[in-house]
Amino acid sequence: MKVLSRIREDISAARAHDPAARGAAEVFFVYSGLHAVWWHRLAHGLWRRGLRFVPRAISQAARFCTGIEIHPGATIGRRLFIDHGMGVVIGETAVVGDDVLIYHGVTLGGTGHDRGRRHPTVGDRVVIGAGAQLLGNIEIGHDSAIGSNAVVVHSAPPWTTLTGIPAKGRPRRGAPVAEQPDMADFYVI
Repeated sequence: MKVLSRIREDISAARAHDPAARGAAEVFFVYSGLHAVWWHRLAHGLWRRGLRFVPRAISQAARFCTGIEIHPGATIGRRLFIDHGMGVVIGETAVVGDDVLIYHGVTLGGTGHDRGRRHPTVGDRVVIGAGAQLLGNIEIGHDSAIGSNAVVVHSAPPWTTLTGIPAKGRPRRGAPVAEQPDMADFYVI
């Protein structure tokens, strides 16, 4: 069963990211970040079939139960782990890659009343620190790290560390030689 294998995969990812996880049963029953993702998958499936009210109702019920708001239109990759997720908001046109780790208070939001793509795209294996705000139609490259409370309003290449308000990027340590970003890829504010 695809659903059961995805649940097992999510539980394994949570245990890998959280040293406080004591077992699969504990993760399954009490990790609200996983519950929010699982409810989102149901709502997103209905959203893709053209339904609007029921998926929105599911997302609001999940928000009430978990403190995490994921719009049913958002595209979420595999093994997303939301740790201590209270206050996480993921907007309608956001795209989140595989193996992403998000801490509490993170917003993947828009900057106004734009139409179309108006939320961030986050690559694979990105870590987003507590309280970070990623705003607008921006792209964060794979294997990047966003510092706590950073306000990110510009796109960043893969293997970038972003910190500050507004966030400034620098190459992330540990990038394979073939993937080290060129300093010309970084913006100066």
